Amino acid sequence: MMGRSNSTPEDCNLFSAVEIQHQKMIIQNSYNEKLVGILHETGSKEVVIVCHGYRSCKDRIPMVNLAAAFATERISAFRFDFAGNGESEGLFQYGNYHREVDDLRAVIQYFEHEKRSIAAIIGHSKGGNVVLLYASRFNDVHNVVNISGRFDLKRGIEGRLGKDYLQRIKKYGFIDVANRKGNIEYRVTEESLMDRLTTGTSAACQLIPQNCRFVTFIAP
Repeated sequence: MMGRSNSTPEDCNLFSAVEIQHQKMIIQNSYNEKLVGILHETGSKEVVIVCHGYRSCKDRIPMVNLAAAFATERISAFRFDFAGNGESEGLFQYGNYHREVDDLRAVIQYFEHEKRSIAAIIGHSKGGNVVLLYASRFNDVHNVVNISGRFDLKRGIEGRLGKDYLQRIKKYGFIDVANRKGNIEYRVTEESLMDRLTTGTSAACQLIPQNCRFVTFIAP
């Protein structure tokens, strides 16, 4: 199920040199969840897909700025929320890398069905891992950009879950993550944790075809 509706955000006027329409779109993924995105439509056949990071959304500044930058160059760009994030349907899950690859696949297939050409896929933070994994599985996008995606997915877990996270999740089956005020923000299940721990970016890099131009940018 797919649909779109036109909207006119106030920031459309920031780039008056190019005729840009902001179109809110809904694309159904392979799990029958509705993914919500914004198309910066310039009329170009080519489209750049912009993917957000961990517990983020399409409306965060990096995604908006990336899409707007391409639009000013007269290249349409689409930023969207992965399932369980932002306005999209579904439950947020820790890890979830391969399902987010499936979400990206659904978006790309939608635009291909619309006779559009995917100029590039760009991922910020966790989205960088998603575009890398996509390039390792599919050979239909030849320009891939990773912005600050984590290479070693085993790093950074203790900072969020604590040093004894493996013992606790084996004992209880889940870990609830609270904010500074003590409110529970999300639950990490053993399955979703293992999804992250068993996702190998190094092995995925080796599977990216040689005809794919892959670029990584690391934030200072």
